[in-house]
Amino acid sequence: MKAKTIPGVPKQHRGGFHDTESLKRITTDAELNFNILKQRFLNINGWREYCNDLFADFKLYNSEGNAIERIPQKGDFIRIDLIGCMASDKDSSYDWVEIINLDLNAQNYCLMECVPASKPQGNNAVINHFYHSSSTSTFIITNNMNHLKAGIYGRNEIPNLKTSFFRKIRSIIISIAGMMGFSKIEWKCLVDGWLNFEEQRLKQ
Repeated sequence: MKAKTIPGVPKQHRGGFHDTESLKRITTDAELNFNILKQRFLNINGWREYCNDLFADFKLYNSEGNAIERIPQKGDFIRIDLIGCMASDKDSSYDWVEIINLDLNAQNYCLMECVPASKPQGNNAVINHFYHSSSTSTFIITNNMNHLKAGIYGRNEIPNLKTSFFRKIRSIIISIAGMMGFSKIEWKCLVDGWLNFEEQRLKQ
């Protein structure tokens, strides 16, 4: 199986990948429902609310390392807390990604691309993530008038070995789990939750 060619998503060159998508067919109120989907897409601090079984909790930070409650911007960071994941201490268990591309201007399309990053305003430039810095995660939502689509696309997913011994082991274990499909199961739960309009769990 090959990675899909998706406009705006980097090409797959090495390592693992996933194409995780969810569709919602709609017959009325396409614009209204897309606006709800867009709000959920941008509500990074609330992502775990849309999937109770989600393996991680997400928090939005600015480039100065401050937790924030607003729409994400290019250059912001997302702190990922892998629930129950082994760690030598709580702070070292966090993984970080930077938002390097954000397209919110189109009427029926939104894209956000993230790459592994070091902790904003941290003491060193070591990547704090289980994947290598060349890995990407691209989040896309679209309104195709008769259906809404939410997708998360992982590319070039290889373990981050440029870190401490403990985090190397952690990176390898998580990467293997990802290649076996466990991460796709979790991402599928999230995109399905974004499109679950029957359960209005969005924070207003």
